[in-house]
Amino acid sequence: MGGRKKEYLLLPGSRQTVLGASVAAFAGLPDFSLIAITVPLSPDMGEMAAREALPKELFSAGKPLLAFVPGGKNRRASVYHALNLLAAYPVEYVLIHDGARPWVSASLIRSVMEAVPVHGAALPVLPLTDTPKELDGKGFVKRHLLRSLTGVAQTPQGFRFPDILEAHKKAAEKETAEGREYTDDAEIWAEFCGPVAALSGEAANKKITFPEDLA
Repeated sequence: MGGRKKEYLLLPGSRQTVLGASVAAFAGLPDFSLIAITVPLSPDMGEMAAREALPKELFSAGKPLLAFVPGGKNRRASVYHALNLLAAYPVEYVLIHDGARPWVSASLIRSVMEAVPVHGAALPVLPLTDTPKELDGKGFVKRHLLRSLTGVAQTPQGFRFPDILEAHKKAAEKETAEGREYTDDAEIWAEFCGPVAALSGEAANKKITFPEDLA
């Protein structure tokens, strides 16, 4: 994004930022009592910048409570910081969402919420339109994967809170000991807790990565 913090950019044709739209999607539902927002350690992109990127009415509403958490060296560490903050509250379930997905719908959020008490963990998955290949890291195809049995993970991903907190603790220890890096919370759950239920994702729930994604 040319060095710009994508979550703080305005959505085209809107007075709302990427982060503002992402947070508002959850704050607009009555089921959430607390939203933890991880922010960079950089002074010019930290908590003050995040606050300015959010609609002012979110602070005056009183519920849900908005909390800001310093991020970590990677995505996994940032999520772990937020989970540790939530440990001080009576949390039973948690949804983890990427702030760069501002077009998440209320119906998708609800579908994840409803699946978590049943399965313990759930995430939305979008079917692939191209046939995926697993590479060997040397420039060759290692496996030809079945398109019908693969998909792209989206967020929000939902989990039983005590279990995902403990799983993240184990993942942090493994990263330190083995140099492993986790890029997905469902991956952490699958390794340390068990199966993750796959729900139908939404094409509109795009993640903003490049400038053209804002179009």
